[in-house]
Order: sequence, then C-alpha cells, then structure tokens
Amino acid sequence: MPSLDRTISDIVLIVDDVPENLALLHDALDDAGHTVLVATNGEAALQRAQQSLPDVILLDALMPGMDGFEVARRLKADFATRHIPIVFMTGLTETEHVVAAFAAGGADYVTKPIRPAEVLARIAAHVSNARQMRQARTALDAFGQATVAVRAADSRIVWQTPLARSLLNAYFANPETVAPEELLQWISAAHRARSESREPAQLLVAEGNKRLLASFHDQTGDDEWLVVLREENDASAVESLIAAFRLTQREAEVLYWVVQGKTSKDIGDILGSSPRTVNKHLEHVFEKLGVETRTAAANLALGKMRGS
Repeated sequence: MPSLDRTISDIVLIVDDVPENLALLHDALDDAGHTVLVATNGEAALQRAQQSLPDVILLDALMPGMDGFEVARRLKADFATRHIPIVFMTGLTETEHVVAAFAAGGADYVTKPIRPAEVLARIAAHVSNARQMRQARTALDAFGQATVAVRAADSRIVWQTPLARSLLNAYFANPETVAPEELLQWISAAHRARSESREPAQLLVAEGNKRLLASFHDQTGDDEWLVVLREENDASAVESLIAAFRLTQREAEVLYWVVQGKTSKDIGDILGSSPRTVNKHLEHVFEKLGVETRTAAANLALGKMRGS
C-alpha cells in the first residue's frame, strides 16, 4: 500500500537493460509510494534525468553501449543533475568495480540479485539526505545567504544555492562547475588576510554602480571554501539607510558617500550641492544617528548596509 502521509512522492529513476529487473524494482518501489521512471540504456537515462530531475537514481553498472559508470560521470558533470544521489546496481563485488562506482560519483551500491527491501532502505536514506541538503540551501537563500562551496584541490564548485548561482552567472562567464578566476583570487587573498589576522576585503567585482561582495567563512573538513555572496548597488544602499535611520533621500545620499570615504567637497560635486549644504545635511544625519563624527556615522551606516 502506498504511504498515506506522502503528499508528494519521491521520484526514482531505474536504469537497467534487463526487463525482469525493471519489473521487480518498479513493483516494489511503486508499492512503497514512489513515482517510478525507467530507462533501458545510458542515453535514455541521461535524457530522463535531465527532464524529470529524480530524487534518486538506481543505475545498473554494466549495460550494452554506454555503461553505468559513464552515465554517472555525465550526470555529475551536468550541474542540473550532479546533486542527484546515484545507487549503483551490480553483480560484481570486486574491489575495482566498487571503487569505479564511487569514483564515477556513486553514493552507494547494491549487489545483484536485487533484494527489494534492501534497495528501499538505501533509497530512503539517500533521499532523506538529499532533501535535507536542498532545504538547507533554500533556507540560506531565504535569509539572503547566497552561498557557494569551492573545492580547494581542483577549484571546482561543489555546490551553490540558487541565488549564488544567479549572481555568479550575472557577473561571470559560464561558472557552472569551475569557480571563476576572480572568485579564486579573492578566496586566496581572503585566506591570506585571515592567516595574518586581518579582515578580508569584501569587494569581489564592481560593474558600474553595482558591486558583488563576498564574505569569507572558512575551510571545511572536506577541503571546501565557503563564501557568501551579496549584490549591492548605490540605490539599494541609499534605500537601506533611509529605512534604517529615517533619513531623507538627500541625507541618506550624503551618508552613503561618507561611507565611501568622500569629502564634503566630493559629495557636493556628486550631488550638485555646495560643501556647506552637504555639511548641513551631515548635521541632521549626526543628530538622527546619535553620533558626533563622520567616522562614527560611517561605521553605523556600514553595519546597516552589510546587514541588508
């Protein structure tokens, strides 16, 4: 009987060239409440995986034509499918084949003849882990944490939240799997600053009045660098200052340029005002922020801009 507490069933793609195996697994998974898709060769498997993005793939290791190891390698090379856990099915238990399965990107393996109860247990564990990872990345985006993980050994992007992927695509050319050179240089500089007890610079790249900022987290036990990305532009920064301190538009603009290190004369030239008018606005800003100096005002404003 299908599970009654399941509102959206997990999608399982079975890839096997033996009809009897497909029938056995299909019936067991269907009875357990899964939505089951099947493919009988490597090309069909790649097409089905890209179209349906299943929650887990049961993949026969040895098939005519494109074998399961090559299918797995191609799935892991495609950013759209690389997150899908792959459970290999094989009648070969020699170490070399087990190693090949994991080297190709497999998360687990089961041996033939297939035991449906074992397969169901393995699937449940991998689907649960994959779901938790997706939820965690979605939660990061929901809180504005556009996070990307870069593997130090080969500079590849191990995972990224949807928002991080959008920002990288907007600022760099095709950073699907290998981290952009600018990001790698920033990580190296940030790591060096940390090792010297200095605060890493936030600016990653600037385009016109838009900037992509990066916050350096740390290196995980898996030798991955975690970086949080944030886009900032002049208009959004000014709006955040208006909201945070109840400033007028012009007061917020003056404060924004103070944060950028501009003098009253510079700000006057930018805004088309005299330095005296700029200083008048600054007096109002100091009063509203409860500070007495430009430095104190800039520090308060910078904290709000980073937070937003």
